[in-house]
Amino acid sequence: MFNVMFALLLVQAAPEQPIPFSHKAHAGELKLKCKMCHPNAGSGETMQIAKASTCMQCHSAIKTDSPAIQKLAAFAKNDREIRWTRVYEIPSYVVFSHKTHLDSGNTCEDCHGRVVERDQLFHEGDISMGGCMNCHRVKKVSIDCTFCHEQR
Repeated sequence: MFNVMFALLLVQAAPEQPIPFSHKAHAGELKLKCKMCHPNAGSGETMQIAKASTCMQCHSAIKTDSPAIQKLAAFAKNDREIRWTRVYEIPSYVVFSHKTHLDSGNTCEDCHGRVVERDQLFHEGDISMGGCMNCHRVKKVSIDCTFCHEQR
């Protein structure tokens, strides 16, 4: 019972987004791969969020009468960026590579939690320095300061 109540509190803490989006529906039920909506940018160090035009590849024929999809279609038609509210952000002084982590066998779930079960995302993964160091210890990866922090 406590876990259910705690999960409900966390879901309520999910940030408001400009357009509703369910990872549970897209990644869970439809089994779309993370990289379909979060492609690697350039060198693959960072992940991006899909443009509205990418979403419209499916939604030009699916749920077109939905007000949210109509809003999405307007973003795509006008080539406007959707200003999603970030759930995770790494400080600029931390050197972090999604590519390195994914190439090492880590999964999106390792840091971001059970995204495939979430209608709304909230900050559930521990990407604090302590959380990252604990993961590095478990996986026997360096915890030397210069491994993740730029030297000035």
